[in-house]
Order: sequence, then C-alpha cells, then structure tokens
Amino acid sequence: MSETIVNPAELDLTPAELAPFIQHTKIDPDATRDEMIAHAQEAVTHGFNAAMVPASWLPVVVAELKGTGVEVASALDFPSVGVMTSAGKVAEAAEIARLGANQLDMGVQVGWLKSGRYDDFRKDIAGVVRASGLPVKVMLELPLLTDAEKEAAVELAMEAGASFLKNASSGQIETANPTSVRYLVDRAREGVRVKASGSIKSYSQGLELLRAGASLLGTSAGLAIITDTGDASTVSY
Repeated sequence: MSETIVNPAELDLTPAELAPFIQHTKIDPDATRDEMIAHAQEAVTHGFNAAMVPASWLPVVVAELKGTGVEVASALDFPSVGVMTSAGKVAEAAEIARLGANQLDMGVQVGWLKSGRYDDFRKDIAGVVRASGLPVKVMLELPLLTDAEKEAAVELAMEAGASFLKNASSGQIETANPTSVRYLVDRAREGVRVKASGSIKSYSQGLELLRAGASLLGTSAGLAIITDTGDASTVSY
C-alpha cells in the first residue's frame, strides 16, 4: 500500500478512514515473533499504510505482508538518534533495503547541526538515501533546535534527498501537533511530504494533524485511533 496523498478538501474522515494514513508501529524491545506476526496481520486487517518494525524483525514481517499491499517500514539510528556513524547508517540502510523494507525512517545528527557541521549533516542523510534507494523520512527533532537551526535542518534534509520531513522521532521529544506539521508543510518543496510522529493517541488528534497537512501518522496507538477509543491514558510512542 503506497503512501496516501492527502486532499485537504476530503478530510471529513471517520476514525476507520484514518487507517490508510497510519504507519502501524511496534518497536518494543521485548516483542516476540508471534507478536510481530500479529502486528503485521493487524496492519492488513485494518488497512494501515504500513507496518513499522525494527530491522531485526524485517524477514518475519516482510514474509507475512507479501502480496497484501501493506508496506513495510523500518528505522535506523532510532530510538536514540544521532548515535550511529555515517558509515554504519549506510551499511544498515543497504541491509534494510535488502531485507525487503519499502520505507525507511532515520535519525539525524542534531549535535552536528548545532555545531555548524552543515555539510556533514547533509551528507549523513544523503548517504542513507543513496544506499537504501527507498523513500527516506528524516526525524528532525524540531523542539531541540533554534529557529535558525530548524530552517537549516529542513533545507539540508531536502538537499540530501529526503522524501519526508518528520517533526520528531517520538513523544519523548515532541507530542505531534498542528503547529510543527504546518511549519514543515510550509517549507516542503514539491514532492516532499510530512509525517507526524510523537504520542499520537486519538482520532481527533490524528485528524487534526492530517488537516494541518501531514500525509502520514506514525503511532503505536493505531488501533485506538481507528476505533476512537484513544484518550489521554492511551500509551503511544
């Protein structure tokens, strides 16, 4: 299932109709094989855009989703971002593509950006784009950046070939919100889209983010969202 293009004129959606915009995420470190298979099956049953899983589980999930139309996404330099070397990212990106992922999210070198190492920041992303050959979504960690750094991060990510801009890697950095989404949408070049991530827990929140211009929602609370049962107590990363 390819990424759904959002038409702002058609966003009077029911909870179940949000499913094609959701990247159904499961990255629990103690997840078992049976749990990962069940996660993949949920993505098919409910029509989620993709199953987002750790690279170590790609062979299992790719096999489970083969021929279903649901894509498989994975991530690198995540959930702790900026800790991998650029060479390590390139190798992991190539392996993730070889294992059958259709999409790739990546952490960026926030510290390099804040140190003025703009060329290195861009090359770090570009290496992953080239090595994977996949649509790459960059986690920009907007709350950690100054206004000038935000502007630079967005431009450098697009220069590097990013297909998607993300506000943050998870709810530990930022709860996804319309302000951050609109910030990215307003600066995205033609063909570059926005994925919202971070503690997306409810139908109303998800719909609000789509109306702000997000094309995809990354969340582990997809089932709560599409059944409109999510609330403040819902756990979501």
